[in-house]
Amino acid sequence: MVDKASEKVLSVDELATFCKRKGFVYPSGEIYGGLAGLYDYGHFGTLLKRNFEQTWRNYFLRLADNYVEIEASEIMPEKVFVASGHLKNFNESSAVCKKGHIERADHLLEAKAKKRFEGLTATELFAKIKEQGVMCSTCGGSIEKVEALTMMFPLSLGVVNPTRAYLRPETAQSPYVDFKLQAEVMRKKFPLGIALVGKAYRNEISPRNFILRQRAFTQAELQIFFNPSKINEYEDFGAVSSYHLRVVLSDQREKEIQLITCKDLAKRIPRFYVYHLAKVQQFYLDVLKFPVEKFRLYELDEKERAFYNKYHFDMEANLDTLGWTEIGGVHYRTDHDLKGHQEISKQKLEVFDEESKERFIPHVLELSFGVDRNFYALLNFAYTPDAKRENIVLKLPAFLAPVKVAVFPLISKGSGMELARRVYEELREEFSTSFDVSGSIGRRYARQDEVGTPFCITIDEESVKDKSVTVRERDSTKQIRVKVDALTETLRKLVAGKIAFTKAGKVVETRVK
Repeated sequence: MVDKASEKVLSVDELATFCKRKGFVYPSGEIYGGLAGLYDYGHFGTLLKRNFEQTWRNYFLRLADNYVEIEASEIMPEKVFVASGHLKNFNESSAVCKKGHIERADHLLEAKAKKRFEGLTATELFAKIKEQGVMCSTCGGSIEKVEALTMMFPLSLGVVNPTRAYLRPETAQSPYVDFKLQAEVMRKKFPLGIALVGKAYRNEISPRNFILRQRAFTQAELQIFFNPSKINEYEDFGAVSSYHLRVVLSDQREKEIQLITCKDLAKRIPRFYVYHLAKVQQFYLDVLKFPVEKFRLYELDEKERAFYNKYHFDMEANLDTLGWTEIGGVHYRTDHDLKGHQEISKQKLEVFDEESKERFIPHVLELSFGVDRNFYALLNFAYTPDAKRENIVLKLPAFLAPVKVAVFPLISKGSGMELARRVYEELREEFSTSFDVSGSIGRRYARQDEVGTPFCITIDEESVKDKSVTVRERDSTKQIRVKVDALTETLRKLVAGKIAFTKAGKVVETRVK
């Protein structure tokens, strides 16, 4: 977020330093020097990440009656990736300089030309590098060759006659492999959604930009299996028909972001797809509260998107110093995946829909979210230097904040401390709660501001008398008095955004901000 006092923007290194200092994210195995592209989430980071994941579940699994979540193995048989095409096609082009330094070829080009170079072969990328005069970013030497390298992590399972397997490079294949069983259990009612939140692994050539490009990362994906003959007949489309999408269309990029209604976009893209595109945008703007001007849906053209995707929009966030950055995608994968698994497994994945009396291999609409990238975007937008308070304020939505409430006793012993402990114990049964007795009240507020705690409670001598506490709101620093007996219910409403802060209690004079 821009610091209005200095007009500086938040750099990747600055956010990484903040995350390490405050216990959000830090390099994995750092005492041994760490490994590139691998990070650990500290206690605050883990809470924020889990809150995002649960918010994602609560929203997307409720879009239809037949959307459910599974958990699957991160290690999968080799044949899975023969069927999916990963063993043949899941490569990245590496640029090798005369001194042997290796970097992603497309990243080198993008840094030089300030434009995308998706979908090019290694030969085409090498030609572009020579044409643009791109040099090695490490040593400044010339690029000698560009070659394709697999991004898969192979494994050998067992000791005698070991079995070849792989760490999954995407979570999507697990729902496809499990589709046959799940469809039977779910009585073949379509559309049928199978969600998975879990780890995926890619042997990135040049991990970069902190947690935005890692070798082990978390995805939240919903694979929606549906009858392709009904792709334009979705009954819920009317609810979004007049809703405006913020899009960059593949054949109209000179116009940049356009506002286009779902009804108008459905003239070129099927209704079932457009409906879920709208729901994705509403998730970001209405639920996560992304700044409207910092979000867009970017359409990839035929050359840029994966060969099996018929339609493909990326969700993008405009991040400080990085510009527009992909944080997820909506992909119409047709029947590519199930057809491939049917061929290799020799298991029939065709279904008969009792309602329509049709037999078909389901098509798949994939809603894919990079959890770590969304985590980064949330911090980027929340990170707010405050000149008056002389500290960072992490302005996260209350329901996402790692710690929801902090309790500060202003009396070090006796009945005041007893009341403070009782309030703390009651609140922690429902909320992630902190208890802090160290330092001045201003310092205690500052510590909680920096980790995004939306509400702080102080217990003083008056609290012992009238059984009320003072609640302070993070962003406004306003304060209200609330009865102890009503405190849990009041905080429940405040965290859920169901009541305005100044309506939740008696407003009192703010002494320490």
